[in-house]
Amino acid sequence: MLIAGTGPAGSVLAAQLAEFPDISTLVVERREAALEMGHADGVACRTVEMFNGFGLAERLMREAYWVNETTFWGPAESGGIARTGRIQDVAEGLSEYPHVIVNQARMQDLLLEHMANSPSRLIPDYGLEIIDVVVAETGEYPVTATLRRTGEDPGNEITVQAKYAVGCEGARSNVRRSLGITMSGDARNHAWGVMDMLAVTDFPDIRLKSAIQSTSGGSILLIPREGGYLVRLYVDLGDVDPGDREARGRFTADSIIEAAQKILHPYTLDVKEIAWWSVYEVGQRIAERFDDVLPQDRGSRTPRVFIAGDACHTHSAKAGQGMNVSMQDGFNLGWKLAAVLQDRSPWSLLDTYSEERQVIAQELIDFDFKWSTAMAAKPKDPVNPEAGGMDAAERQAIFTQGGRFTAGFATDYSPSMITGNDTHEHLAAGFPVGERFHSSPVVRLADAKALQLGHQARADGRWHIYAFADAARPDATNSRLAAFCTYLGQSSSSPVRVFTPDGADDDAVFDVRAILQQGHRELEPGDLPEFLLPRKAPLGMVDYEKAFTVDPANDIFAARGINREQGAIVVVRPDQYVAHVLPLDAHEELEDFFAGIMTVPVRARAMAPLA
Repeated sequence: MLIAGTGPAGSVLAAQLAEFPDISTLVVERREAALEMGHADGVACRTVEMFNGFGLAERLMREAYWVNETTFWGPAESGGIARTGRIQDVAEGLSEYPHVIVNQARMQDLLLEHMANSPSRLIPDYGLEIIDVVVAETGEYPVTATLRRTGEDPGNEITVQAKYAVGCEGARSNVRRSLGITMSGDARNHAWGVMDMLAVTDFPDIRLKSAIQSTSGGSILLIPREGGYLVRLYVDLGDVDPGDREARGRFTADSIIEAAQKILHPYTLDVKEIAWWSVYEVGQRIAERFDDVLPQDRGSRTPRVFIAGDACHTHSAKAGQGMNVSMQDGFNLGWKLAAVLQDRSPWSLLDTYSEERQVIAQELIDFDFKWSTAMAAKPKDPVNPEAGGMDAAERQAIFTQGGRFTAGFATDYSPSMITGNDTHEHLAAGFPVGERFHSSPVVRLADAKALQLGHQARADGRWHIYAFADAARPDATNSRLAAFCTYLGQSSSSPVRVFTPDGADDDAVFDVRAILQQGHRELEPGDLPEFLLPRKAPLGMVDYEKAFTVDPANDIFAARGINREQGAIVVVRPDQYVAHVLPLDAHEELEDFFAGIMTVPVRARAMAPLA
């Protein structure tokens, strides 16, 4: 397995594959060392949820600036600017995690550390870049990549052969170029300056995320940074001549500061030190495909080379989605590659990467165009409203409407081989099929510990089956949960029995958890079905962490709309998205679903039915 680039997409992808020491992974990075200061910084709630899968969420939040509220400023009648609105940045109940600000380099450091401490002890090879990739039609290792040490003369190439390769090396991706994949889209011919600074100001919202529109028409998006002093400004520098290639280069740090001071008037801005600055033009571009398979060949051959992150979609920075969506690209692809490389799933699983992520990238492009247009809009003239423009209230409405997108929760995967239909979604209305699994508080039965249910899942490639119990006690003869557990543990057609390798723990492939309606003081571990008290190799120790009860202060059955009489099965993909909702007795439907996703282990084929 070859990964090019340790940016947001590459680092998440590598962190997942590092969990599997039997997969030989090579990660190359054209820089000579790990990134010291990145330019991205906005971390969506969904990304924090993903980091929890790696056990990194708490560390991330300790270091981060939390975006609690967003304020909106517009032209004041008396001149200058005035606050026009103030909202909670993340809507109530959207996530148990906040929207935070952390430097991209630190995000990647956490993932690199996770990789180094993983079973694979995976460390990138720095100062090495991919020059070219060629895919053969046959062979066990059909991908031939030509690599070169950074700065060395042509001719000093290294050849690597791999089963699969992924280009995560940014907008100028050599992997994408090698595949002949084109990018479509347009520049908007509008310049923005971005600057991280230490400044003294009397602007009252300097430690709040703020969208500011001035009387003159200029705009600022203000983002406080971690540490308590640093602040980032995205400053509107106006339209640029598309025919003037040197226009962007004529802007200076002083001109950005001058523009910011004019927009903030009558408030003052005294810049003491600049940590970093740049000027960019707004534009949105997307790749025609995200892997090496041509449309006419889809389904007839295996995708072998993929692109992710900025290699396949670029846009403005103000929506704060570039790093986040790139990381979700890597999170989507990583578990799929691991499943195919370990022969747990058929190669057709890899088609779902481009199928799913290209749609999401296009949605990002569309949202970014809408948001960047709103940020650059001139104030509406109250005397002549037909002349166009946008007032602060309209801008605030666009921000509020896009709240689910900026938080990372707009993703809704369509039905496919890994995402079922919504026939039974009414049994668990709070877990829509195709959307991310929304955690909720529970109490672990064995030790009365209050926990978040979704936080117990790890980014280890396993599928998660949450069995929400019916109203009966688990030790009652009419318990649907007990019957489901008996089926999972004893039936020869159960996915757990069919797809778990001989000699492996019962939860090696499927992590099954039960959520009971009774309180933790009403039940004992001995009341549970045997399947929920699995024995673990090599000593046969009992795992007491499979059963949970309701939290009296926040009943998960009520909070997530679980049918109390029937209960429900909620199947969750390794990347934390709901794949299916089924009744507890829908055994055949569960079997049919996984039959299209997984392959029978070689050692288990003799005993497992193949029909």
